[in-house]
This record gives sequence, C-alpha cells and structure tokens, in this order.
Amino acid sequence: MKMGKILITGGAGFIGSNLTEYFLNKGYQVVCLDNFSTGHRHNIEPFLKNPDYKLIEGSICDLEVCRTAVENVDYVLHQAALGSVPRSINDPITSNEVNVSGFLNMLVAARDAKVKRFVYAASSSTYGDSASLPKVEDVIGRPLSPYAITKYVNELYADVFSKTYGIECIGLRYFNVFGRRQDPNGTYAAVIPLFVKQLMNHQSPKINGTGDYSRDFTYIDNVIQMNELAMLTENPEAVNTVYNTAVGDRTTLNDLVNYIKKYLTEYDEQISNIEIVHGPNRVGDIPHSLASIEKAKTLLGYHPSHTIENGLKEAISWYWENLK
Repeated sequence: MKMGKILITGGAGFIGSNLTEYFLNKGYQVVCLDNFSTGHRHNIEPFLKNPDYKLIEGSICDLEVCRTAVENVDYVLHQAALGSVPRSINDPITSNEVNVSGFLNMLVAARDAKVKRFVYAASSSTYGDSASLPKVEDVIGRPLSPYAITKYVNELYADVFSKTYGIECIGLRYFNVFGRRQDPNGTYAAVIPLFVKQLMNHQSPKINGTGDYSRDFTYIDNVIQMNELAMLTENPEAVNTVYNTAVGDRTTLNDLVNYIKKYLTEYDEQISNIEIVHGPNRVGDIPHSLASIEKAKTLLGYHPSHTIENGLKEAISWYWENLK
C-alpha cells in the first residue's frame, strides 16, 4: 500500500534530492519538478528507474508546468528557489521572478489541485536586521537583501492563501543547511562544501571578515525530519505558520573551519597545516544567527538528530568518497 504522492519542487537540488531519497525509501510516490538551473542530474540518477519516481523537467515560472506537476498529488514540498544572498544582489530581477512569481504559481496550482498541505522552504534571512538572539518566529527585522525580501514575501503569500482559500501551508525557515550532495562548485557555493573542497585540494579557505560571525549550521537530516513532521502533523495548531528549522546552537566561522580541518585531517594529515585567510565582510550578511527551536519542539515534536559536529563528520565522509 502506497503512503501517498509528494511533489518535490527543486527535487534535483541538494535538499530536494535528499528529501526524494528519504520519502521513496518510506514508500511514497515522488514527483520531481526541476529545470536544472541549480540542481544536478547526478543527484537524481539513482531514482530514475524507480517506478514510484517521476521527473518533470520544467520551471516553476511556468504556471501550466506547475499545474501538471501537482496532478493527483497529496503533498507539496516546495524547495525550488534561487538561493544565495550575493546572487540576489547581483541579479534581483531573476531572484524575484523565481522566488516570488514562481512561488505564487505553485501556490495557485496547489490550491486548484486541492493538495492536502503545502510545505515550503522559508529562510532565516527573513530575520534581517533584528539583533535579538535567539531568533523567535514572530520577531523579525527589516530584510537586508533582495533574497531575504523574496523569502519574506513567500511567507506573506502563504498566510494569505491559507486564510483566503483554506489551503494548509507550513513554512520552514532553514538555517544554513549542509550535508551530502551540497554542491561545492560554482560562484554561489555554500561555505561548508566550499571549504571542504578547498582543504581537500590543499588550498586556503577564505573567511569573509574576522571569522567571528556565527551561524546555526543545520545538518540535512534535521531538515528532512522537519519536512516530514510538517507534512504529516495532525495538530491543528501546528499548521498555517512558520518554524525555525535549525539545531538551536551557533558556531563561529573560525570554529567551523577548525572542525572541518580536524575531521579532514583524519583522511589527510597534511590538511592540518593549511593556513586560513581572511577577506572583507560580505554585503548583506547578518553578523549572528541562532534559532529558537522551541516552537517546533512544542507543536511538531521536533528533536534534532544531529549537532554541527556529528553532522560535519557524516558530511565530510560523504565528500571524501565523492569529491576525490
């Protein structure tokens, strides 16, 4: 007996492909919608022969493609977006087109298809210039980048759609997600896979600023858990809201590099001697990020399985096998 049918937008990306693998293994049918602008075919290669998997190659910017993708779907896990603060600063128009117009297309298609629930990737960037720590869901500041604006607009649209049309929506504010399949290449590579790749190649990683900025780095398995809890919760108080998706702990960039060096040195002793260099702070970056996860614990029963340290150990093991 099949568990249900899930549409995962951005299903060839880092988070989307991990969600796909997890839910296929749980017995769900999975539809992947991706245009491969940032996702990769090698991420979904293992699924292509699975009879419970379907790939639709197309863009969320095309409403008709979205309508096709949601046919007979029970749940939508919306991961498709153009991430990266620097990308949005360099090209705000395209970021807005994908992250706002594309998001609205998916909401309309999901509403019209009467899906059970729409779970979407929100972002910790929504906290903007709010200085309070830890970050609590109902206290935000002003956005500091076009990307942050787009992700906040997603939350506003989801809230209006839930109230106006009755579609159940849950937003997950991701905090610096990392793990297997995260792309270390490209202009906008996330810091952890980028540092891992550089150190494996005996290159010096460059930290933006002094390295005192801190983040709530969140392992992919914690994100998978939150998506499953949000998708399946039967608690009426838990829907039509947003949740921090994090560990509830923060790590400075300096400490992060030291962890990565330590764990990589187990595979290559020379890495321990590589120097770290520092550059200017990056425009649009917030200094510190730390999530309160009390709301997710209380309403969803969330308990993160991985800390930064055991998550990094697993991620580095994966990178060592796949990047060599």
